Amino acid sequence: MNDMAQTKPYGSWLSPIDAALAAAHDGSPAFVGFVGDEAWWTEPRPTEGGRRALVRRRPDGREEPVLPAPWDVRSRVIEYGGLPWAADARTGDSRGPLLVFADHADQRLYAYEPDVPGTEPRPLTPLSAVGGGLRFADLRLCRDRGEVWCVLEEFTGPEPTDVRRVVAAVPLDGSAAEDRSAVRELSDGRHRFVTGPRLAPDGARAAWIAWDHPRMPWDGTELLVADVRADGTFDTPLVLAGGPEESVVQAEWDRQGRLLFVSDRTGWWNLYRTAPEDAAPDDAAPEGTAPDSAALALCPREEEFGGPLWQLGLSWFAPLDSGLIAVVHGTGATALGILDPETGEVVDAAGPWSEWSASLAVHGTRVAGIAASPRSAYEVVELDTRTGRARVIGAAHDDPVDPTYYPEPQIRTFLGPEGREIHAHIYPPHHPGHLAPDDELPPYVVWAHGGPTSRAPLVLDLAIAYFTSRGIGVAEVNYGGSTGYGRAYRNRLREQWGAVDVDDCAAVALALADEGTADRARLAIRGGSAGGWTTAASLATTDVYACGTILYPVLDLESWRDGETHDFESQYPETLIGPYAEVPGRYEERSPARHADRITAPFLLLQGLDDVICPPAQCELLLERMERRGVPHAYIAFEGEGHGFRRAETVVRVLEAELSLYAQVFHLDPAGGTPTLELAK
Repeated sequence: MNDMAQTKPYGSWLSPIDAALAAAHDGSPAFVGFVGDEAWWTEPRPTEGGRRALVRRRPDGREEPVLPAPWDVRSRVIEYGGLPWAADARTGDSRGPLLVFADHADQRLYAYEPDVPGTEPRPLTPLSAVGGGLRFADLRLCRDRGEVWCVLEEFTGPEPTDVRRVVAAVPLDGSAAEDRSAVRELSDGRHRFVTGPRLAPDGARAAWIAWDHPRMPWDGTELLVADVRADGTFDTPLVLAGGPEESVVQAEWDRQGRLLFVSDRTGWWNLYRTAPEDAAPDDAAPEGTAPDSAALALCPREEEFGGPLWQLGLSWFAPLDSGLIAVVHGTGATALGILDPETGEVVDAAGPWSEWSASLAVHGTRVAGIAASPRSAYEVVELDTRTGRARVIGAAHDDPVDPTYYPEPQIRTFLGPEGREIHAHIYPPHHPGHLAPDDELPPYVVWAHGGPTSRAPLVLDLAIAYFTSRGIGVAEVNYGGSTGYGRAYRNRLREQWGAVDVDDCAAVALALADEGTADRARLAIRGGSAGGWTTAASLATTDVYACGTILYPVLDLESWRDGETHDFESQYPETLIGPYAEVPGRYEERSPARHADRITAPFLLLQGLDDVICPPAQCELLLERMERRGVPHAYIAFEGEGHGFRRAETVVRVLEAELSLYAQVFHLDPAGGTPTLELAK
């Protein structure tokens, strides 16, 4: 700490991290892949309307967009999307790579030759006037067949649940651009949800993952394998792994034609290997399934080698030509390792990164991934397995301010109700040039992550630094139900959503106050999506917080289950709350919007008007019931924003409004000023 540090009250410190700076650095790269020797990936463009750009790293190290604005490489399959692009280097072809991608604006697939001057993307699939139209994700180019294999999501009617999904093949010749029937359906459509197919090296078999309502993919899925006939159709599939209480989240073939997959059958997502030709059904296995003995655990550990399948095409492992396997693994945090499947030994890559995304790609001896740390945002990293050297090759973190203004997080474990452990990241107020008076305790904001089957990673986030550098602490709580700690921790939230998450967040907040870390009178809570639910439920059922910030939330389960949300999560409450047929009263009892009369603390409500996951109607119901109750609150709705805010101007408004709320409730005097949020009553 600077010996000349000025003493000023918490919340009044002057910070160089303003809302515009935080907004400009919002989001992270995703879906990295190799196209020949080049690494390609998508990355956010907050200042370009929030689009996702596809970027390539040239052999000379230059980074450049593959497509100009306004092309937005993003799929809306299951609304959260999935792998939206595939490309082939076409070695020896002077025209360069062939790219197929999904454009967010119309969800059509397009083919494009970026190295051929004067060419434009040409559509491969038709527009659809029904519901949300045709959508595609988890793409794999099958050049020898002249097709791209993928997941097809097709709306059959006006309701969000009028939808079907199949494994499909789209011809590359453009014949399906006007004729829907030219898209070949490869699976039988009996499963509600599927991932894209993975074709064995010899082209004789395909593997994919499927599941049905009311299960979510982290509850239970099935790993299917089918023979591929000469005409490119699938034979009857065989169930190789999975079930109602076994979650298989990724499958890939190794170079020897053996199937690798990640399953949580032991309570932890671990990596397995099986050879389908040796796993034929026998008398001991149910019809259409293979015996469990066919699967070999390659590295049995109480660690996660997988995670929740919120998007299609996530990859926690990738087999190398050498027979080794690149893996993302860990408990609470993650590392990139190289696994020897014959010995079970894992050697982790050296480097400063403590968090790796579920996005791995391999080419020869090279492994590409996306990684971050508490001192650096997500960047594209390449590991050379021959030398063990890892280096940043794209979207490199570049400190926009002096890093002494970054928060210094603490990894903490707290005890909650019934003595259960609660994992959290604590970010105390931090500023190199300021101290607070000795007799003052800082305000703290509890951040509840979304999902809720997800977690808060320990990485640099300038939105957190925006508050900590002003003298407001942040506590990210990985409450019961979060991933990264095994199935038992994840299952704590079963039928307990709105209870365990609320109790765990409150336990952390009160523990910080009891130990003298936080001011008990100046605690707040904030969260988006499922975190918005936890925030609203906390305000309705506890007196822990002086105020809260609720972003694009779930607020009412009755309307949610009656068709107000999208298909993917429409039956999620069956697990989180309980079977509606058995406990209908619990749905009303837990819904914050149904108990607006219990909310007495000021709050800020933020919503995207194009949100089809948590639509504005959820907020409108709460606001209607808050009328004339005398509770200070504000509602800001954003046109053109969906579930999660992407545009820079939106993020700026959100951060400044949130700071104004805390300033008014906690009686802070932010240095440099901030637009005043008008609170209605």
